Amino acid sequence: MKFSALSVFTQGLGGNQGWPEQWRSPEPKSAYDAIIVGAGGHGLATAYYMAKEHGMRNIAVLEKGWLGGGNTGRNTTIVRSNYLWEESEGIYEHAMKLWAGLAHELNYNVMYSPRGVMMLAHNIHDVQVFKRHVHANRLAGIDNEWLTAEQAKDFCPLLNIEKNIRYPVIGASLQRRGGTARHDAVAWGYARGADRLGVDIIQNCEVTGIRRDASGAVSGVETSKGFIATRRIGVVVAGNTSVVMAMAGVRMPLESYPLQALVSEPVKPMMPCVVMSNTVHAYMSQSDKGEMVIGAGTDAYTSYSQTGGLHIATHTLDAICELFPAVRRLRMLRSWGGIVDVTPDRSPIIGTTPVPGLFVNCGWGTGGFKATPGSGHVFADLVARGEPNAIAAPFTMDRFRTGRLIDEAAAAAVAH
Repeated sequence: MKFSALSVFTQGLGGNQGWPEQWRSPEPKSAYDAIIVGAGGHGLATAYYMAKEHGMRNIAVLEKGWLGGGNTGRNTTIVRSNYLWEESEGIYEHAMKLWAGLAHELNYNVMYSPRGVMMLAHNIHDVQVFKRHVHANRLAGIDNEWLTAEQAKDFCPLLNIEKNIRYPVIGASLQRRGGTARHDAVAWGYARGADRLGVDIIQNCEVTGIRRDASGAVSGVETSKGFIATRRIGVVVAGNTSVVMAMAGVRMPLESYPLQALVSEPVKPMMPCVVMSNTVHAYMSQSDKGEMVIGAGTDAYTSYSQTGGLHIATHTLDAICELFPAVRRLRMLRSWGGIVDVTPDRSPIIGTTPVPGLFVNCGWGTGGFKATPGSGHVFADLVARGEPNAIAAPFTMDRFRTGRLIDEAAAAAVAH
């Protein structure tokens, strides 16, 4: 076996020298049938499904750092499919169905926990928006229901529904199948599965250039380990898509923003579900280790910083302490920032590019983790066949030319 989860640990400590050979990343071959750039959840899922469902074994996943060390390890683990537009419902519900059996599929515990995702309404506009979501989801066969403030508190006893707070809770929508999964376990599970099927997962191998032949099609990638020939390249590098795609002369309709989150010191179980508030832009759940996992919003400026502005986290904690007074005395254990690629309509891009043989999966913004299985599944189909299937077809870059946008941000104020 070329890979194990232990190599993630050893890479994080600066390499895997001195460890047994079976735990080391393989050296790249001179040529592959396909290369996936990015060993996060989406990239590893893509390689796994290409091998499993399309019989492609001569595949390499290239990662400039270590497996799962980017945005996959920098998110708040939320899983849900209660989006408004039919196109979004399609991709996220596809992912939800895969989440339900993923641990069995991969023979690896990804800690999927359908504990429920509750979205709070603080004003009449929120009520109208979320009731619209409930009706749209039910029409699509997706579970979602409306709760009164009292029912919301019954479901999450920590919630403060007093009328005298700045943003009083007047109702909530609830997707009971929603919940959480462990982010790094998802990457490790897909990596192990892909490895068993013969995929090479090559860490510490940065892509520095994309080479094209006389016809303009891709012919391979320049890397820190040398040139690797291939005729198919799938780029899945959250936060750095524009940089990698520029190597092939492709300009992307993306902006990159820091997205912040933090966790508290661990405590005994007290938070039974995920609670989100779009109006104050804060959300919280509790990890299996007991930490309160708290998500904030994106910074207002474009940046590749992985820290972000302090005022964003401060605003979020103010809101969390008001909505959940019981957590006011908890100490914060650590905070972090990821970099998210954002499209003009806050929905992803999954499609071909003007360069033959070059495919891209990007622009998930804050919704990438929950889509991981579905994203990898449809992107594998795209790279293997050369054209998107029915689920992926609405998310091609062509929509920015035709105007057929999928604006989930306008629909719900935020697309977390």
